[in-house]
Amino acid sequence: MKLKDLRKKRWFRFISNKYVLISIIFIGWMFFLDTNSWFIHHELDVEIEELQRNKSYYQEEIAKDKAIIEDLQDSVQLERFARQKYYMKRPNEDIYIIEYDTID
Repeated sequence: MKLKDLRKKRWFRFISNKYVLISIIFIGWMFFLDTNSWFIHHELDVEIEELQRNKSYYQEEIAKDKAIIEDLQDSVQLERFARQKYYMKRPNEDIYIIEYDTID
């Protein structure tokens, strides 16, 4: 195929237009090469979503911890918590820890 025949093709005339060439180069630059490219924005959006999930998880954990702290203001609840969680005991008292061996 000769160059003259190629120049007569409609798609070649369209692509060889200087405005189309500049637009293609600009779009390619913005999508792939620029520091603010679409790919970087996509990665940042994914990271933002993950951070928002972490934020909501930690807010729920903070609410649970605040509820536990509020319950521990009562001395009876504080003693119960210490006995269950840290195996503390009163003087002259024996504690037996029973662990169940589960077979699956």
